Amino acid sequence: MPELPEVEVVRAGLEPAVAGALIAGVEVLDERALTRHGEPGSAFEAALTGRRLDAAVRRGKFLWLPIAVEDGEPRAVLAHLGMSGQMLLRAPGSPTERHERVRIHLEHPRHGEVALVFADQRTFGSLAIDPLLPTPDAAPGGRGSDLPLVPAQVSHIARDPLDRAFDERAFRRALARKGSAVKRVLLDQTTVSGIGNIYADESLWAARIHPETPARELSGRAVGRLLAEVRAVLDRALAEGGTSFDAQYVNVNGQAGYFAHSLNAYGRTGEPCPRCGRPIVRVSFTNRSSHFCPRCQRPPRPAAARSGDATPASASTRPRRTPGRTRAPR
Repeated sequence: MPELPEVEVVRAGLEPAVAGALIAGVEVLDERALTRHGEPGSAFEAALTGRRLDAAVRRGKFLWLPIAVEDGEPRAVLAHLGMSGQMLLRAPGSPTERHERVRIHLEHPRHGEVALVFADQRTFGSLAIDPLLPTPDAAPGGRGSDLPLVPAQVSHIARDPLDRAFDERAFRRALARKGSAVKRVLLDQTTVSGIGNIYADESLWAARIHPETPARELSGRAVGRLLAEVRAVLDRALAEGGTSFDAQYVNVNGQAGYFAHSLNAYGRTGEPCPRCGRPIVRVSFTNRSSHFCPRCQRPPRPAAARSGDATPASASTRPRRTPGRTRAPR
């Protein structure tokens, strides 16, 4: 599934083409692409035709295109890419893309006509027209806009570590309350957004933290190191256009990212750890897999040892001396 870097690359590519563009027409070719919308394709087409888009905005793995407010409540075209969704910019009249689901015809005051295509092989992604709600902290809803608004379907999603309004103290408090594995917490989009399996594994490897370490047992220094590595990994992935293992993730021009060549742990099962040379291992993790170095990322201590219930072997086998007895002189 596309994670923060991949969705941000798409957002940045869409921004110059959609900001200020008029929607001249909409074609819904497959209504499975509107599962989050909840209305027929004809209603989706009618609601958008003739409206103008203001920007391209992202929070975590969600992307939205705010619609210029003319009357009524503010709304946006919300996009979630799912497993294989693509947002592509094409020339007007271009051939239908493979797995194309929706085509939005745009007229931009500077760039002219362009087609915005939503293609999705596995049909887990979706478009929707969603109302925009005020953000609880009054900060901008996401990257790409200064407006303190967020789509209703995204309002429960936490801010991501690259968001200027990300609350580091709240993140630390959340980790301190959770006894579940730290990787599970990183994947919880209501705690911190934008991080999926790839970047969780890479960040934990960089921070030398085992993925099964209980979150609340991390020291303050370890949490700070982890957060710094999460940001560094995401920034590097952004600079390299995201991670592409196949043709399912591409940017708006159909080009793949190349961060896959920079991965240290994810997908490198059996290969030497770039830091110590020990083979990277892969273990099952809630319908996914975790990749880590067994030497650099030490596993957490057993629960009994952490709680102090275990009795040291040396104490249990040490001979006991009888009180009040002394050794007789020779």
